[in-house]
Formats: sequence, C-alpha cells, structure tokens
Amino acid sequence: MASVQGATSAAIAESIAAINSGPALEGDERYCWVCFATDEEDKWAPWVQPCNCRGATKWVHQSCLQRWVDEKQKGNTFKRVSCPQCQSEYIIILPSMGALANVLEGIDTLIKRISPFLTAGVIVGSVYWTAVTYGAVTVLQTVGYEEGLALMERAEPIVLLIGLPMVPVGLILGRMIRWEEFILRFLQTKSFSVRKFPMLSLLLPISNMDYDPLYGRSPLSGDANGGTPPAANPLPPGTVVTSDPLSATRVLCGALLLPTVSSIVGRVFFDSIRNNFQRVLVGGFAFVVVKGVLKIYFKQKQFNRKKLRRILDYTEENKQKYGIGHVPEGDVFHF
Repeated sequence: MASVQGATSAAIAESIAAINSGPALEGDERYCWVCFATDEEDKWAPWVQPCNCRGATKWVHQSCLQRWVDEKQKGNTFKRVSCPQCQSEYIIILPSMGALANVLEGIDTLIKRISPFLTAGVIVGSVYWTAVTYGAVTVLQTVGYEEGLALMERAEPIVLLIGLPMVPVGLILGRMIRWEEFILRFLQTKSFSVRKFPMLSLLLPISNMDYDPLYGRSPLSGDANGGTPPAANPLPPGTVVTSDPLSATRVLCGALLLPTVSSIVGRVFFDSIRNNFQRVLVGGFAFVVVKGVLKIYFKQKQFNRKKLRRILDYTEENKQKYGIGHVPEGDVFHF
C-alpha cells in the first residue's frame, strides 16, 4: 500500500512539472493537475483553487483533490495537508457531526494514541510477572518446597517484588560472563609457561609453540641467516580464534535451565548432602566447572587444528588426492 501511494505521489509531482513546462493554455481554460481533465472534458465537475500556485497548476477538481487529501491523511482526518508545489497548507473544513459523534471521535482518537503505550505496558508487565514466577519457582526448587514457602511468607512484600524477578536477571548476567575465554587466552598466549606444568600439559591440548608448520621453526625465532620470519602469519601470538558470537537464545536457555540442571546434578552425584540448598549449589558448581573444562578442551583442539591448517598447491596430484568426493584420513576441507 505504501509503495502504491508513493508511486501515486511521484506521478502527480511529474504531472505538475509537465503541466508547468508545457505550452500555455488558451484563454482561461482550467486544467486539473491530478487527472489532466479540462473544462471541455468534464463540464459539471466542481473546481477549486486551494493554494497559492499560479498558472496551469492553480486549478484542480474537488473530487481529485479529495482523493489526494485522503492519500496523504491515511485515515487521520485531522492531519494537515499541504500543496506539493507551493507548500501552502490546504484549508480543510469538516462539518459538525453532532455532540455524541464528536465525543465518540475524541474517544477513538485517544484510544489510537494510547494503544502503543498500553501494549508496551502489557508486555513489560507480562515479562515482570513471568520473572517473579520464575524466581519463586527457583527458590522452591533450590531451597526446598516447605523451606522456600516459609522463607517467602516471612519476607516483606517489597523484598519479594524486587528480589524474585532479579533471580532470572542475575542468572542471565552470570551466564554472559565467558570465563572460559580468559583461560583459553591464557593457554594460547602463555603456553611456554603452561608447559612447565607436565600434568596440565597432559590434560589440556596445548599447542606446540616451538614449531610453526608455516616456517618449520619457532615463530619467535629468526631464520638461519639471522633474519626475521615473514610478517604474513595467519595466527600471530596472542590471537584467540575460538570465540563464538554471543547467542541470545543460547544464553537465555542456559541461564534459565541452570537451577534445574543444578538440582538434578546435585541429587544424582551429591545425594549425601542433606541440605537441599547446599546440594543444589554444589551440583551447579560441578556442572559449570565440568562444562567449562570440556568447552576449553574442545576450543583448544579447534585452535590447534587451525594452526596446522595448510593450503596446498593446485596441482594434478593434489586434485586427485583431495578431489571432491574423496575424503582422506584426517580433516580436509574444500572452500
């Protein structure tokens, strides 16, 4: 609809320009700049001179101008409309509809204006009370049903109204702290120091920084002639290439499911802990740590694999060996 209206406006503007640039009309013959009709073509149509335009564009059919005004107002009868040429505001008179109709029109206009704000309020209220409900369920799940219910009954209402919705907010903010990346950055930039600890080197896939497959030597050492390696190193020291873009849906789901997962892990692996809250805390801590260690291991393996990536010469031998449809042992990717 908007494209049709825009096309109509552009066509009318071109029509006005064509009329102004065309030959002068004979005598006082009127010419409608909307439909191009003259007095001879439509003798009974009412005419109006609604603006300060002069020449051929000062006249327009009343019905044509009404359609033009309807297009510009888009249902808002109180919107001001101006001439597209001289920018004079049209003088539009609306007859009275009566007291009752005027009241109904005012109510309708008021509803149109406040509807967006009411919609926003309903959405915000729904999100708030959903957060309150989630916070209450989380308290019952972590502390225990009877203990949690007694705790909320003893608490002040204002504390519940503020504290309960902060539970999901805190979980989401905590989920956004990507502590694994700090450890990955340490492993990828401080691997010389890390390999001083043999046990850590055995557990984590720390890359061999003493040998660079691109140069056949350490990237920090010079070549045999005492020179320096080329500057075109695709993975310079300190580069972390394992960071994933932050996914809003993944962060939201991971944060909101953490209390449930923590409760399950606590019951399965730490059932000897009698206090429900402590059991959930220990289960959550264990889950986060194990998950983080596995993620660090996986990302570090990806980092090491990317460091060993090579681009081969485009030869017949390589085409036959690594051709499309043939996947040799190892990881070979075709771009």
